[in-house]
Amino acid sequence: MAGFLAKAVAGAAAVGTAVYAVDITNESRFRKQMTSYFRYAHADLLTELNKRQSGSLPSRNDLLTNLKSGEEFDILVIGGGATGAGVALDSQTRGLKTALVELDDFSSGTSSRSTKLIHGGVRYLQAAIFGLDLEQYRMVKEALFERANLLEIAPHLSTPLPIMLPVYKVWQIPYFWAGIKAYDFVSGKRVLKNSFYINKEKALERFPMLKREALKGALIYYDGQHNDARMNLAIILTAIRHGATCVNHVKVDKLLKTEDGKVSGARVKDMVTGAEWDVKAKCVVNGTGPFTDTIRKMGDDDSKPICQPAVGVSDGERRRDGNGRIKVHIVLPGYYSPSNTGLLDPSTSDGRVIFFLPWEKHTVAGTTDGNAELTFSPAPKDSEIEFILGEIRRYLSADVSVRRGDVMSAWAGLRPLVRDPNKKDTKSLARNHIIEISKSGLVTIAGGKWTTYRHMAEETVDAAVKHHGLKEKNKCVTPGLMLEGAHEWDPLLYIHLVQDYGLEVDVISNELSDQVAQHLSTTYGDRAFVVARMAKMTGKRWPIVGHRLHNEFPYLECEVKYAVREYACSAVDVISRRLRLAFLNTYAAHEVLPKVVEIMAGELNWSSAEQRKQLEEARKFIDLEMGQEARAASVSNVALNLTKEEMLAAKSRFNQLDRDKKGHITVNDLRRHFRENNQKIDERLLHELLCEVDLNKNGELELAEFFQLYSGLKGGQVSHNRLVRYLDETDDVGLKATKVTRSGGGL
Repeated sequence: MAGFLAKAVAGAAAVGTAVYAVDITNESRFRKQMTSYFRYAHADLLTELNKRQSGSLPSRNDLLTNLKSGEEFDILVIGGGATGAGVALDSQTRGLKTALVELDDFSSGTSSRSTKLIHGGVRYLQAAIFGLDLEQYRMVKEALFERANLLEIAPHLSTPLPIMLPVYKVWQIPYFWAGIKAYDFVSGKRVLKNSFYINKEKALERFPMLKREALKGALIYYDGQHNDARMNLAIILTAIRHGATCVNHVKVDKLLKTEDGKVSGARVKDMVTGAEWDVKAKCVVNGTGPFTDTIRKMGDDDSKPICQPAVGVSDGERRRDGNGRIKVHIVLPGYYSPSNTGLLDPSTSDGRVIFFLPWEKHTVAGTTDGNAELTFSPAPKDSEIEFILGEIRRYLSADVSVRRGDVMSAWAGLRPLVRDPNKKDTKSLARNHIIEISKSGLVTIAGGKWTTYRHMAEETVDAAVKHHGLKEKNKCVTPGLMLEGAHEWDPLLYIHLVQDYGLEVDVISNELSDQVAQHLSTTYGDRAFVVARMAKMTGKRWPIVGHRLHNEFPYLECEVKYAVREYACSAVDVISRRLRLAFLNTYAAHEVLPKVVEIMAGELNWSSAEQRKQLEEARKFIDLEMGQEARAASVSNVALNLTKEEMLAAKSRFNQLDRDKKGHITVNDLRRHFRENNQKIDERLLHELLCEVDLNKNGELELAEFFQLYSGLKGGQVSHNRLVRYLDETDDVGLKATKVTRSGGGL
C-alpha cells in the first residue's frame, strides 16, 4: 500500500495528474490532534461557537436565494451524507463561506442505512493484531477517539451500548477475553465502560432468548449507538446555524471550469421546482460516497475508479460479479433482543460477522459485505434476508421461532470502501479514507466510515485550504463542537416535557423508551420544546396535547410540520429520515402515509396531483427499498403446504366473499361482507386489508393468492394478518387462523 502511494505521488509530481493522500492515522498526528482537542475545547472561540442559537432555522427558499445570489463560495460541497455534512460544518466554522448541495435528501443514502453503531471496529483490531497491521491498528485508535467525541457532542442522539459475545467453547474464553481487553486498552481514557466476563447463568439472565446448549459464558464490551439519519441531519442543521448554505434536492448536472480546465463551481438544478443556475466556488469538494467516481468523471474524464461501493448478501449470491459493495439489515420485533444489550456473532457460517442490536424498541440484525450493482435505490433480496434469519436461528433458543413473517422492514445500503489495487478480496477493502486532489482541482474524499466522519472532514478541509490557498480565520474546531439539540439537553429533559406540556407517558411497560416525551427528547434534544409547542390539544384529560400518527409509535402529527422546517420536501423524507417509521415497520409506514401527505400538503401548498404523486413515490420507496417487495416474493414463493381439509375450508371462505363468482375478491366484496356481519370498518382500513394480501398489486385478491396467504401463515412467512383475523370473527367454515399459525409475531 505504501509503495502504491509513493508511486502515485511521484507520478503526480512528474506528469501533473491526480494527487492522493491516504490517512493512516500515524501516531504523531494522533497525538497532535489530541493536543489540539484540549486546546480548542477550552478556547474562547469554541466557547462562543457552543452557545445555543435561538430562533428558527432559515427556510429552504432563503437558502436557495443565497445559493442563487451569484456570489462566490469558498467551498462548495457535493453530497449531504455524513461526510459531506462534516466537511460543510468544519469549513463553515473555520470562517470559510460554505455551500452544500444534495441530489436527494440529507442522509438519503448510505448514512441512514448503517448498523447504527459508533465503533472503533473490533474485527479491524483483530485483523491488526493477527496481521501485524499497524495501519489497521491506528485506524481503530482514531475511530475510538471519534467515538468518544461523537457521544459527547450529541448525547441526545447517541448512547453507550453493551454488546454480548457469547462463548460456546472453553478455549474461546481466554481468546475472546484477550481481544476485548485489547479493545479496552486501545480506547485508553476514552473507554466507555470496561469489558467483563459473565458465566452462563448471568448471560441467560441478560439475554434470555440465547441458545442454552453448550453455552459456556459470554463477554460484554461497550460501543456507541446512534440514530444515524437524525445525527446526519443534526450536523447539517448545525452547519446552517453557523451560516452555511446547505440545500437538499439539488442536483449537480455538471462542473464549471475555467479556461485552463480548473473546476470553478457547478451547474445545479432544483429537483423540486426544476430551476437551474450556476454556483461559483473557489473549491469544490466531492463527498458523494458510493457515487464518488461519477463526480470525479465530471472533473476529469480520464480519472480511474478509486471507490468500490459494499451489499451484504447471502452465501449463494456473495460471489457474483458487480461494481459495488452492499450491506443488508433486517428489523424484527423488540422481543427478539433485550432492550439494553446487543449481540455479536463473530463468525457466521460463511465467516462474516452479524450484529443483533436493540434499536428504537425494535431489533436490528445485519451482515457485512458482498457485491452489488451501483444504484440509487438499493433493495434487499429475499435470499439475503433468509441468510440473516438463518444465522440468527443458530444463536437463539429453539423455543424462539424465528419466522420470515416477523421481518418488519429490511433495507440495503451501498457502502463506500477505498479500493486497494494490489488486492482483490473483500477484506482488503479496509475503511481507510482517501483524499484526492485531481488535476482539475476537484477535491474528493472517499472511503472511511460513519464514526470517523469528523476526522475525514477535518483532513479534507485541510487539503482544500492548502491546495486552493483559501483564507481560513482559524483551524479546525469541530472536536467538542456541540451539534443541534445538544447544548442544553440532559437525560431528564423528558420530564419537563411531561410536566410543562402534558405529553403522553405510556404505561404499557416500564421502559422510558415507550414515552412520547422521551422520544421527543432523544430525537430533537433541547429543540423538543419547540416541537411540543406545535402539538395540538387532544380534548382528553390525558395526554393534554399530542395526536399520534400511529397508535403503536410515539411519533406525533406535529412532527410532520416540524420536519418541513427541517427541510423535508417529500413524504419519503419524513417517514424514513425525520421519523424512522419506514425503517421500523413498513405496514405502519403505509398506514400513516395519507395523513403525512395531508399535513405536508398544508405546509407546502401541494396540489391534488402532487399529493397523489407523493403517495405513489412513497409507496414505491417502502415496497422496493424497505423490503416489502422482498416480503411479497417470499410469500409468493411459498410452496402450498395446506392439507386437503384446509384447502377446502380456505376455498369455502373465499367463496363466501366472492359471492358473484368472479374468481377474485375486491374492496366491494369485503365491504359487503363486513356490513352483513355488523362489523364497522372504515374505507381506509378496507383498502389496507386488501393491499396487505394483494401480492401482484392488481387491486384484487385471487384464489391462488388466498391459498398463498394461508400457506404463509402456516409456514411462518407471514406472522399474522389482519384480514384473516377479521374473517375469524365471523368464521363458520372451520378455518381459524390459530389452526395454521402460531400466535405472536410482528405486523
